[in-house]
Amino acid sequence: AHTQANFQAAFYRSPLADNNRFEQWHEEGAKDMTQRANALWKRQLEQYEAPPLDPAVDEALLAYVRRRKDSFPDSNV
Repeated sequence: AHTQANFQAAFYRSPLADNNRFEQWHEEGAKDMTQRANALWKRQLEQYEAPPLDPAVDEALLAYVRRRKDSFPDSNV
């Protein structure tokens, strides 16, 4: 009873794992972990929404980056 009640919290299941049977995995394109990871990061990047940023903070960060870039004139950054 304890194991069943705590299974979800006690064990990590990777979103990249595929526990389907072989036939189902094959029907769904037979993607290996590398292909699933590639699709996952692309989906996450596509769905990303930048959090709100106070305009004053944004300007302060941009000014900081400009100052740092100016302090390295030969770096071409």
